[in-house]
Amino acid sequence: MKHYVEIVIKPDDEMRENILLNKVYTKLHKALFTLKTTEIAVSFPKYKVLLGDVIRLHGSESKLSEVKNTNWLGGLSAYCQVSPIQTVPDNVSYRTISRIQANMTEAKLRRLIKRDSISETEIKQYRAKMFGMGLDNPYLELQSASNGHKHRRYIQFGELREEAVKGTFDCFGLSKDATVPWF
Repeated sequence: MKHYVEIVIKPDDEMRENILLNKVYTKLHKALFTLKTTEIAVSFPKYKVLLGDVIRLHGSESKLSEVKNTNWLGGLSAYCQVSPIQTVPDNVSYRTISRIQANMTEAKLRRLIKRDSISETEIKQYRAKMFGMGLDNPYLELQSASNGHKHRRYIQFGELREEAVKGTFDCFGLSKDATVPWF
């Protein structure tokens, strides 16, 4: 991953930063899915407590050109500043950026109730434990194109490393194993 493109979110009075970030990321996911690529990674270099106002795409120059040529931002391009394809600087750190999921969810509880494999007392215990174990990670709230439902995609940032780890990325630009340059 020697190249990157930076997308800076430009919110205004009508479109708040977090809503705009969610919309841009949803469109990016659709573009990566359509291209069926496993060679584009995503990072959030302004991450502190929140994900920030910058999405960085990492990949080869040719793959990044392919993404840019699809005009995937559409009408959201007015709210974004997209950099040209740039070379990753020397002496950077690396880290994984992946999805993290809660083990206990409301959907899982509904399935247990539907199968009649949990008692009323166990339902209360499950809910209490579920709320006590909530995720504290930053997240994106995405809307499914197939059914319109909204869901949260919690993001986990791995420890900084000195060496890159090669691998593939999902259609959200995330990977549990492969690293992205962090600078």
